[in-house]
Amino acid sequence: MTLRLLSRYVLALLFVLAGLWHFVHPATYLAIMPPVLPQPLLLVYLSGVAELLGGLGLLWGRTRRLAGWGLLALLLAVFPANIYMALVHEQLHLPGWLAWGRLPLQPVLMWWVWRVMRG
Repeated sequence: MTLRLLSRYVLALLFVLAGLWHFVHPATYLAIMPPVLPQPLLLVYLSGVAELLGGLGLLWGRTRRLAGWGLLALLLAVFPANIYMALVHEQLHLPGWLAWGRLPLQPVLMWWVWRVMRG
């Protein structure tokens, strides 16, 4: 197995598992939703579906590019929730390093998606 193929499988698995977690434990995501967003539970489920479909879409050549663009859009769309999580991390009983450390991971994930969708 090549490093490129391994990278694709790992990224796909990461998104599929994260997507499933939206349905198994939606409270995790509801807690970090900025209160100004409407229908937070619906948004949690929609983002979970997007992660599942995006992760699976990365596995096939015919859908890889579309899945990649969808995941890039999703990562941009959920960034406000990550900022909100960092700002209220004490109320969520999360260590600051974890909440604030999540923010620079977003561009890393976006770069990874970009690399996988192009290969």
